[in-house]
Amino acid sequence: MNAPSSSSRQIVWPSVITVVSAAILIGAEVFGAAFAGGWALAILLNLGDQGAHILQAVLFALGVLVMTAFVRAAQRVEPFFKRG
Repeated sequence: MNAPSSSSRQIVWPSVITVVSAAILIGAEVFGAAFAGGWALAILLNLGDQGAHILQAVLFALGVLVMTAFVRAAQRVEPFFKRG
């Protein structure tokens, strides 16, 4: 199986910049909500500091899954490469 030559694929920079910019914005919201939500739920449920950190870690991991799904879906809409 032959790998495509670098000249046959070109990076579509406007698409890359759009997706990366959106990922930064959405990531800030997702991870901020994960930390704030973990802290708030820990207080609400009387989990203490250790419980808050565990809950924040779980919500952070969910945030990573959300961001991965977002970037993959965004790549389908805004392809990073075009055949040249």
